[in-house]
Amino acid sequence: MSLPLILPPIILGGAGFSHQVYRNPNAAQALQVLKRALELGLRAIDTSAYYHPSEILLGEALSHPDITNLYTRDQYVLMTKVGRIAADKFDYSPTWVRSSVFRSLQRLRTDYLDVVFCHDVEFVPEDEVIEAVGVLFQMAGEGHIRHVGISGYRTDILMRLAHRVREEFSRPLDIAQNWAQLTLQNDGLAEDLDEFKKAGVSCICSSSPLAIGLLRTNGVPVGDLGDFHPAPQGLRIASKLAADYVAAKGDDLAALALRYSIRRAQSLSSPDFRVTTIMGITTIAELEDNLATARQVLPVTESQWRWVAEAGPSTDAVSSQVKKDEELSAGVKDILGPWYGYCFPSPGDGWDVATKMPVPSRI
Repeated sequence: MSLPLILPPIILGGAGFSHQVYRNPNAAQALQVLKRALELGLRAIDTSAYYHPSEILLGEALSHPDITNLYTRDQYVLMTKVGRIAADKFDYSPTWVRSSVFRSLQRLRTDYLDVVFCHDVEFVPEDEVIEAVGVLFQMAGEGHIRHVGISGYRTDILMRLAHRVREEFSRPLDIAQNWAQLTLQNDGLAEDLDEFKKAGVSCICSSSPLAIGLLRTNGVPVGDLGDFHPAPQGLRIASKLAADYVAAKGDDLAALALRYSIRRAQSLSSPDFRVTTIMGITTIAELEDNLATARQVLPVTESQWRWVAEAGPSTDAVSSQVKKDEELSAGVKDILGPWYGYCFPSPGDGWDVATKMPVPSRI
């Protein structure tokens, strides 16, 4: 079955089970969240070897009797990534790509992966990405992988690589993943979708609808690894002012931002081209709040999702919510001012793409 037909509108992000965004991620947390997510009809999970220990915790949870007794492997979509090992370490070599995939299969305790992405492709030379994609295509032919994709922040690089893949392998990438550019703060991804379609890409995953937690009342998340968020201080201040404005209007910035991203993704989708939203989840409360928010804007025609069919809004309710959101969104964009549309530097001046290493300090 083609990927646009099986990829759901909402995907559970596995970064919430990592040291980057959560303090002390653990097996009990992962099992509780996964059980509740599956109960609510959420049947797609995106993670990465880089989101340590996410793969391990998800594998333990998905192999627990509480889940295996109720769900078979073909009832959910499992996606992971290769290439990025640490904040300043990448390995796109054929040997490592293969090893990483086999390690992910072992960690996730599965016989196959629905999707494998090359992770944060703008940090490495493009020729290395092309070579890694070729390895993943081979592994797809061997039955270890169903679909192959690339991920990153820089849409210009993602689009260029998508065209190169089609030219060099005479087949397109199945999917691409981009983060924080289909949001209330930056809607740039929407302008690039036609180019992905020309390259034969049939699915786009839009992750970080809150721009890695920037668009919320409490500010950016800080996990065990400290404050890694790329937003400059000016954007952080503007986001806090926007959160205060939305709160004064009786709403919540995180909820507004999530509704915006989900509704935007659905408006850009078609039967043969799917745009989905990946939500980072860390707790059951967060899961339930986010899905309640999603219900406000997802159409009831997404019949494969039980919770949508059961709790989908009426047409009048959707129209009313859209009108309110448009007014609030306009106010947020006014407050963001010059920060609206701002792109995070990726990889930034401190990174040497050729060597895949930080630029040595001159001090």
